[in-house]
Amino acid sequence: MTGFRGSTAPGQGRAPRPQTEKVRVVVPFEDNRFLASLLGEFDSNLALIEDRLGIEAHAHGNVIILTGSQTNTQIAREVLEYLYKRVSTGETIGPGDFDGHIRHARQETPEGDPGGQAQVATRRRVIKARTPTQSTYMRAIEQTDLVFGIGPAGTGKTYLAVAFAAHFLERGVVERIILSRPAVEAGERLGFLPGDMREKVDPYLRPLYDALYDVLPPEKVERDIETGVIEIAPLAFMRGRTLANAFVILDEAQNTTSMQMKMFLTRLGENAKMVVTGDPSQIDLPPGMASGLVEAERLLQGVEGIESVRFTAGDVVRRDLVARIVEAYDKSAAGGKPKP
Repeated sequence: MTGFRGSTAPGQGRAPRPQTEKVRVVVPFEDNRFLASLLGEFDSNLALIEDRLGIEAHAHGNVIILTGSQTNTQIAREVLEYLYKRVSTGETIGPGDFDGHIRHARQETPEGDPGGQAQVATRRRVIKARTPTQSTYMRAIEQTDLVFGIGPAGTGKTYLAVAFAAHFLERGVVERIILSRPAVEAGERLGFLPGDMREKVDPYLRPLYDALYDVLPPEKVERDIETGVIEIAPLAFMRGRTLANAFVILDEAQNTTSMQMKMFLTRLGENAKMVVTGDPSQIDLPPGMASGLVEAERLLQGVEGIESVRFTAGDVVRRDLVARIVEAYDKSAAGGKPKP
């Protein structure tokens, strides 16, 4: 795969009600026990469907009644039926599953097939894409050896990369995982910090540990760190190495210098995959120093074997408020005013 892609995902707010004739759709389900799990506590998942699609949704006995535009009631029906099948096989679902399936149905597939999003399986969980851009990103990681994930916080860039690293390690595709971050706040002068090397770098690398513990059993993470199968190190420690048979992730790459980024990218060895993530709106480098991530995105555009995926505020999956915060800052940076 070649080239750089961007997201077309809109923000997460309430969908405008289409000015079309309303239809009424009745969706039956066989087992009320599974239906209760599908709807969530106090029918909270139905409320989410109403909010996202601008329709009315009510549960009555073993049926759900949908009222709204033909397009959006059809999307709601497909999402409900798809997630009901997952619940009936023993899966646990939550608001994030509804949100993700609705986004895919509205934005990615013309027929609204909510089962079309990408997914990755680790020992602890199956992780499904929650936005079309996440699907694009996950497929790029599967198919390409060097992937850039660029965009705001909360879009899943680092978490999904770590999930794929665990996936490939468990299946023997790679022999080790290498996770790195620039320690910008300390100028990478780690010797002045108290403690041993792990204690010195932990404050900068903690988000990577958190992602690992979420996708792999804690005892395996600890064992693999002790044996070197999983290595977590500051960017300064990558110099002079060739990273072969590994899944390599550089997080917070917006805080690399031009020389650091070139150094890191040229570490890529045989049978290795590399994912570089960062948010150009949160550069912590000294004034006047250019970001290596911004430069790399410009220089490597169109280079064969490199894929870059751009996330936007519409891809934020933490919560709606975070998306609105990102959107407000983006508008301010562009010289505009955020929506009231």
